[in-house]
Parts: sequence; C-alpha cells; structure tokens
Amino acid sequence: MSTTAMTPQAFEQALRDKGAYYHIHHPYHVAMHSGTASKEQIRGWVANRFYYQINIPMKDAAIMANCPDRDIRREWVQRMLDHDGLQGDDGGIEAWLRLAEAVGLERQQVLSGELVLPGVRFAVDAYVNFARRASWQEAASSSLTELFAPHIHQSRLDAWPQHYPWIDERGYEYFRKRLSEARRDVEHGLSITLAHYTTYEQQQRMLEILQFKLDVLWSMLDAMSMAYELNRPPYHSVTGDRVWHRGLGV
Repeated sequence: MSTTAMTPQAFEQALRDKGAYYHIHHPYHVAMHSGTASKEQIRGWVANRFYYQINIPMKDAAIMANCPDRDIRREWVQRMLDHDGLQGDDGGIEAWLRLAEAVGLERQQVLSGELVLPGVRFAVDAYVNFARRASWQEAASSSLTELFAPHIHQSRLDAWPQHYPWIDERGYEYFRKRLSEARRDVEHGLSITLAHYTTYEQQQRMLEILQFKLDVLWSMLDAMSMAYELNRPPYHSVTGDRVWHRGLGV
C-alpha cells in the first residue's frame, strides 16, 4: 500500500468521497425527504437536532480557545455569531426554535431538552469533547461535514413544503440561511485542512476525524429511528415514561 502523501486535489477528493456516508443517506433522513416520515418522526428529529444546534457555538468556542492564530479566530468567530446571533440577527438557534414551533412543538419544551434522547446527547457530547481536547486544526477540520451540507439544506427546502403542508412555511428560515453560510464555512475549513494535512499520516488521520464526525451524525439518527420509527425508545421494555436523564452537562 502506498504511503505517499496525496496531492491537495486528490486529498480534497478523498474528503468529498466521504459524502457517501453522510447522514442524508440514513433511512430516517431518506424517509423525511421522501415524505413518508410521520409527524412524530419530524418533531422528534427537530427536537433532538436542537441539542446539536445549541452545542455548535460551544464547539466553535473550544476551537477558538485552542487557536493562537488571531486571523483564524477573526474568521472562525463568525460561525458562533451565525448560531448565537447578534444585533439585528437572531441567529440560527432562534431560527431553529421557530422551526420547532412550525412543526407543532412547544418552544419551552424544546429549550428544556427533555425530549433529547440519550443516544443523541452522548453523540453530540462526544463531538464537543473532541473539539475541546483536540488540536485546533483537528477540531476545525472535523467540521468539514459542511462539504455536504448545502445539498441537504436545499433538499429540505425543495421537498418538505411539498410533502408536509402542515409545517408552517416560516419555519424554513434556518435552512435558507445555512445555504450561504455553509458554503462560506466550507471554503474556510477546507483551506485550513488542505494547508495543514500534508503528509500521508496526517491525511489518513484527517480522514478518520471526518469519519468520526460522520459517525456522530449517523448515530444520532440511529437513536431517533429506535425511538420514533421502531417504537423502542430507551427503557421501552420496562416503562412508557421518559425516565432518561435530562440535565445538561451531566
């Protein structure tokens, strides 16, 4: 097996090839896109995905805390502002809450985190903990699942209004915002990755990091499939109550 480093072009293609394992191909997501998902499945996805959304700025803050390069921090901070918002822009987290309301969820219930499944919580926490412990370059590069994100946002904008007329159109603002934001983030994250990973060992390490992030996203949908598709939420064999822990940072 060759241990020669890939050219930047070949390395970028190897990263993009990982899109074959992006969660858009998970049966749960396929069902949402095709219009066969139930209201419970849509609401369950929105409520659980919110936990991922609120952790994105904390992941990005961890990257910045470990990064000594002021120019990188100046550009990376925009990701936090995109989600947390700033003067005149409510940000992505608020937009996601509007999506939650558009699918029929109560705002406070989503904010409380009581609907977040343990499997989703553990996967998201693993991602944030990785960002805190890893070098800033590795943590930054783990965000490169954004390579595949513009397509997924556009697919929701194209398919959901057709398949789910019961969803209030105002809930789609988040996906519209992320179309341009994700493309900008991809350009920045890809430039960091191609510049930093120049040896064979480094490039293989980066491919593993990207696979780890893909594992996180896929595992989240596995947990949702068990709960909302197969009707096997945690502790289903002993109780119908949501007895799993709900506190943040446990």
